[in-house]
Amino acid sequence: MQVREHARRKSDQSDATLVENQTVFIVDDDAAVREAISMLLGSVDLRTETYDSGAAFLDGYSPERSGCLVLDVRMRGLGGLELQQVLNQLNYDIPIIFITGHGDVSLAVQAMRAGAFDFVEKPFRDQYLLERVNQALQLDLDRRRGRVERAVIQSQLARLTPREREVMERIVQGQPNKVVAIELGLSERTVEIHRAKVMAKAGARSLAELIGMLARCERP
Repeated sequence: MQVREHARRKSDQSDATLVENQTVFIVDDDAAVREAISMLLGSVDLRTETYDSGAAFLDGYSPERSGCLVLDVRMRGLGGLELQQVLNQLNYDIPIIFITGHGDVSLAVQAMRAGAFDFVEKPFRDQYLLERVNQALQLDLDRRRGRVERAVIQSQLARLTPREREVMERIVQGQPNKVVAIELGLSERTVEIHRAKVMAKAGARSLAELIGMLARCERP
């Protein structure tokens, strides 16, 4: 119970910090567009940062920062799709909302296949952009929560001894204690003791919860 409560408190503290520091990064080489989008988002108390180029954004951004990216497709120098490619190569999974005034379907398809969150064509409805930005921010928050949760689970599982891990691997496959005992050359009572220690160290209240924790650790 203490392990689970510690994990919950750590997750709550992390959530509060992430929400407080969420930022919408606006990258567009048109100053008027940057200002208009920044004012729109600021009108609903969203924090923004603006950049006039993809290179400037890369210089100022850190993947530890929670938020989303509103990105113009066609810019001088490093274009929007090129910036997306760089971010993917760096494994920065910040949600990207592309903005374009060209209605280029092929670009939209390319961007979405590369993992873009959305592709918005100018002129766009203010409310639609606000909705999509908030959804992108929520996605980023969910991803970061997932990473924190996986880190907590992994630290708990790291406390298992090699024998406890062997027992865990078998019980999550549905093997009864008797079968585990035969396979590992142990008594059923010893398997029961190891099983109880696995559950306690993992902070799992049931076998189903333990299986769910392991599944979450395997998610990207």
